Amino acid sequence: MARDYYGTLGVSKNATDQEIKRAYRKLAREHHPDVNPDESAQKRFQEISAAYEVLSDPEKRRIVDLGGDPLEPGGGGAGGFGGAGFGGGLGDVFEAFFGGGAGGSRGPRGRVQPGADSLLRTRLTLEECARGVTKTVTVDTAILCDACTGSGTHGDSKPVRCETCGGAGEVQSVQRSFLGQVMTSRPCPTCRGVGETIPDPCRKCGGDGRVRARREVTVKVPAGVGNGMRIRLAAQGEVGPGGGPAGDLYVEVLEQQHEVFVRDGDDLHCTIRVPMVDAALGTKVTIETILDGPTEITIDPGTQPGSVSVLRGHGMPKLRSGTRGDLHAHLEVVVPSKLDHKQTKLLEDLRRHSDREHVEVVTTGSQNTGGLFSRLRDAFSAR
Repeated sequence: MARDYYGTLGVSKNATDQEIKRAYRKLAREHHPDVNPDESAQKRFQEISAAYEVLSDPEKRRIVDLGGDPLEPGGGGAGGFGGAGFGGGLGDVFEAFFGGGAGGSRGPRGRVQPGADSLLRTRLTLEECARGVTKTVTVDTAILCDACTGSGTHGDSKPVRCETCGGAGEVQSVQRSFLGQVMTSRPCPTCRGVGETIPDPCRKCGGDGRVRARREVTVKVPAGVGNGMRIRLAAQGEVGPGGGPAGDLYVEVLEQQHEVFVRDGDDLHCTIRVPMVDAALGTKVTIETILDGPTEITIDPGTQPGSVSVLRGHGMPKLRSGTRGDLHAHLEVVVPSKLDHKQTKLLEDLRRHSDREHVEVVTTGSQNTGGLFSRLRDAFSAR
């Protein structure tokens, strides 16, 4: 079923070109993504742009008045190889050799085109990634030209059919090849594939319907984001040629290195240096965590070097789950490099009263099944 392009713009079938243009400009101002960021408004703007593209073109409007739809496949009749059942396959073969279509024309692409997506990178601290943050970023992008509202024309002027390609958007040429003479097509150099030109273009945008500008965008960063993640802002990218709907803006997170914590997915790791005496007798240590403030960690008596104390649920928030990772505190036992006379005497007394009187050499694997000796032994035994 053909779409009601007249109804989309709110004009009658007998509307003049000026009435159609005025209706389009009015609706475009109301629903353009730069003015109304709502997703429903973006969809409505795309419909308005499509309707204006059709009704501002005499040939496309004639097809609509005959009950057809020029934007639907086959809506305007089949031409060249396209209607002969080849499905574009033969044209693709010739295009691979000669850089253009073979025989049939694909038709003009239209002045109103969707805008390109944009990518912006922003640096966040580990605390901002953990808590979530709202940031204002500045983006250099293409916005709607306010002088012509995207039409690209000056005053009451309007586009005309391209004289070079006759409105087809393509020009054809004949080339000789091992297959014989082959007719190829390429985008028209005059209208750049649009099929029409603007005799009196807008003074501000030069007929493109958009201008470059810097604008501020608010980004809501959810708690738990990580390095390299991208946040999509719909319709916040570049406005398309002819005032077409804007693409999306992607904001990529660059997580800064923290001075204390190292992130591994949703878990956090830190190193606590424990004096030898505290490791032997046990103690309590308070650390400043990312989200929970000062948190106490218990060092059990007899703690060995390399031990890990795990605080469940004290890591990073997991995106959209309401749970959190863990905090792993790696304990490093510090042996004093210099001792005074009193300290030396105390340690000598400790050694005399120790159960182990001599230094003992043991197999690494007996203490730690994942040790270096064990891994080497397993590697050689597997051969």
